[in-house]
Amino acid sequence: MAGAARFQKMNTRGSMPNGPMPSKGTRPQKMGAAEGSIAINAPVGAVYKCWLAFEDYPKFITAIKRVQKLDKNHFVASLAFNGKQYEATLEIMLRVPERRLAWRTISNSHAQDHLAAGVVSFASLSDHGTRVSLKLTSSFGGNVSHRVDKYLRNFKRLIEKR
Repeated sequence: MAGAARFQKMNTRGSMPNGPMPSKGTRPQKMGAAEGSIAINAPVGAVYKCWLAFEDYPKFITAIKRVQKLDKNHFVASLAFNGKQYEATLEIMLRVPERRLAWRTISNSHAQDHLAAGVVSFASLSDHGTRVSLKLTSSFGGNVSHRVDKYLRNFKRLIEKR
């Protein structure tokens, strides 16, 4: 629970999760949410380590075209959805080694009306297996449920090829 306690006291420098979204004169996009899980034939430590390789995200999250690390907890991602290009700043909000990782986009001038957040959890199934569960909320459009399943299948292929 130490990770959860740290998370509760963390200043995320943004609006409160249940507070109103800031208005910039445009209407926010509708949010979609989905979750899924997949069993991967690899130990939890190796799976977690691969998920932390943010530069590899374009290999399994097809909407992400490029990732640039800013610091330990911030990244800029170039995204493509529905024929449109976006650039979003991602912030890692929670990191529990070999257990959980949570992130969100930070509103910026390039994608101020598009927000996304996610949580990925890792559970050991055996010495050689890991269950990866992904929850994703996004206003970028498209079928979020289809994307979650596709990203998990792509990640499984990437890990099991190594």
